[in-house]
Parts: sequence; C-alpha cells; structure tokens
Amino acid sequence: MDKSGVAMALVSSTPDEGTIKLWKYAPNRIVPELRPYHGQAGSSNWTKAASMFEYIVGRLDAYPHERIGEFHLHSVDPLDEPLLRRIAEQARSRDIYIHVHSDKDPVDLLFSLEPQLKIIWAHAGMVEPAETVEEMMATYELLWTDTSYRGWDILAPDGTIDPAWRRAIERFPDRFMVGSDTWVNEQWDNYAELIAVNRKWLSQFLRPIAEMIAFRNAERLFDRKVEAQLIGNR
Repeated sequence: MDKSGVAMALVSSTPDEGTIKLWKYAPNRIVPELRPYHGQAGSSNWTKAASMFEYIVGRLDAYPHERIGEFHLHSVDPLDEPLLRRIAEQARSRDIYIHVHSDKDPVDLLFSLEPQLKIIWAHAGMVEPAETVEEMMATYELLWTDTSYRGWDILAPDGTIDPAWRRAIERFPDRFMVGSDTWVNEQWDNYAELIAVNRKWLSQFLRPIAEMIAFRNAERLFDRKVEAQLIGNR
C-alpha cells in the first residue's frame, strides 16, 4: 500500500483473525469488516453452516467491524432467506453496511428482506454489464458499489472509458468506489498494477468525479479522513 500511495483500505479475511491482526497493527489505515467464513464454512456453503448467525453476532460484539462481508451469494436459495433476513436485520440495527459478492438477483433479495439495508455491491456485480449496474443503482438509493476486478471492463480496448460504464459512473459518481481485491496472496504481487489500472481509468474523468470515486465517497461511508500523511504510518 505504501509503495502504491494507498492510504487506507477496507479489509476482510478468511478467517476473521487476520483482519483483526491487521487492524491492530494499523488501526488508522484499516477499516475492518467481518467475512463470515471460518472453519469449514467457505464461500459456497457459509449460509448452511451451523450457528453462523451466532458466530457473526459474536464477532461483531467482540471487535469493531464496520461492515459485514465481503461474502458470496452465488444464487438465490429460499432456504437461505431466514439467515439472510437475520443478518440484514442485524446490519440495519447496527447501522452498518453489507458487502456482497453476487450478481443482481441476491441484491434484489436482500433489499426485499430489508428495504432500508445499506449494501456495497462487490466488483460492481462481477460479471454484470454496466447497464445492469446503472439500473440497480437507479432502483436502490442505498446501493453502493466497488470497482475491484472491473478496471478492464470500464476501460474499452482502445484504453478509453467504455461508453456504458461512463454513463453509469457519471450518473452515480457519489456511489462508486475503487477497489483492489487482494483475495489471494498472488494479488499482492500484482498490487501496483491493480492500483495503476484504477488510476488509468480514473484519470479520464473530471477531477471532482475522480476524487469522489478514489477516496471521497469512502471518507463519507467510513467516516474517516483519507490523508497522504497516513502513508508510511499506522
């Protein structure tokens, strides 16, 4: 992060102990969120794991997590609705965001369970086209999104901004945020390139829009000031 000039990061890990360790090391730069994966519960089965809700509440009570996620919802399964409803209610009562990795259907489901839920949509839907992202953000005023893994979608083959992505971003500049998604260690080896891609497409927007997406929206959501003097410090 220091080498790439990144001052602050929203962090989750599997298991959660890694996030807490990193937050304790650099509390002024790490915004911790709670990924529910632990033990044998992973991205494909966490909603079926025994005592999952109790685990989530216990971790939220014990540590200063400011979000629940990032977690995966690969499909809409009616059997998951009771747990997801309780998680949504918990997030609503604590006034914290849910950070979900999914296509549009699980996002629709979560808002149907709790209309006042606040959601960060990981990777702008991962595979959803810009038109769908724009439509979802128009539908849900409490939906934000991060652009991790979407840099090469936002950029057209000629290196300019894809027109559909430009339209979505310029329509909702106050609800997009950059991301890097170092989900495996190898991503840290590519971290400088990930940040460079973010800056490549951000540089093609007007400065006020670029700054909102780069850090000002995060300042507002995370109630922190992102400052250059954080770099190199903890």
